[in-house]
Amino acid sequence: MLGYLAQRIAQAVVVIFAMSIIVFVGVFAIGNPIDVMIDPAATEQMRDELIRRYGLDLPLWQQYFLFLQNVARGDLGTSMIYNVPVVGLIFSRLPATLDLVLVSVSIAGLIGIPAGIWAGYKPDSKSAKIIMALSVLGFSVPTFWIGMLLIMAFAVHLGWLPSGGRGEVGTILGIPTSLATLNGWSHVILPALNLSLFKMGLMIRLARAGMVEAMRTDYVKFARAQGLPDRQIVTSHVMRNIMIPIVTVFGLELGSTLAFAVVTESVFNWPGVGKLIIDSILQLDRPVMVAYLVMVVTLFVLINLVVDLIYARLDPRVRLKGGA
Repeated sequence: MLGYLAQRIAQAVVVIFAMSIIVFVGVFAIGNPIDVMIDPAATEQMRDELIRRYGLDLPLWQQYFLFLQNVARGDLGTSMIYNVPVVGLIFSRLPATLDLVLVSVSIAGLIGIPAGIWAGYKPDSKSAKIIMALSVLGFSVPTFWIGMLLIMAFAVHLGWLPSGGRGEVGTILGIPTSLATLNGWSHVILPALNLSLFKMGLMIRLARAGMVEAMRTDYVKFARAQGLPDRQIVTSHVMRNIMIPIVTVFGLELGSTLAFAVVTESVFNWPGVGKLIIDSILQLDRPVMVAYLVMVVTLFVLINLVVDLIYARLDPRVRLKGGA
């Protein structure tokens, strides 16, 4: 297991380093933030001074190595627009995004996995067909359009829930969160539901496919021949086998939900990291863009590493193949 762990950590370091180069070059190849920041009436001298202050006069490779040196000290730069450290700026918005992600992933998992298991256990029933039809809608309909429909239905016409914003914020373990107040919960329900629909459809289809395949296997037939009830067969035998791909996809989807909640946060005016990156792109705030993308890459790699370790724990064949 230690050999497998060392191998995966080494791969993760290489991936993060390679992606940091791609992200840095890609972000610094688009536009000039000085054109956005400086007054059109400013003199050429003022413009050159601002360029030197942010190190934009240096060659790209030199800017990258300075960036690596700063990262090694825990400094991801200073926002050109907000004039505050990027790390503090991102972490000030992160709790709002985490609220949204945790609720949406919980909804997707708690509804999607049992619904998919039922659809796989009774694949020809009317309820299973309804479940699969709803999962197709979750895949097919654009997130922003569903978000606007939810606002029109529950905020405008029914007036049950607010249309946007984070609402009243409390604290849990010293962390500001909307989940500590009823008003905060009323604000998080719609965007979290909107964000969960695609993930829910994915969980339904994945759980159903695993369930259908598992119910046709010999060990299920033998268990039934021994007189075991279906409930015990599903909970004790089938679930253990179908949870491996579900755990893998669930972990990766957790990372993608955190990274790509941009559309939902924009539609519902949710003050999270996604809205921050949209504003930074519009204003060409390079340090924020680079820091966000590097942190997202690192997050994906770490989640993938944890998922692989869980996978290896569930299936010993993975450890043997990894040379442990």
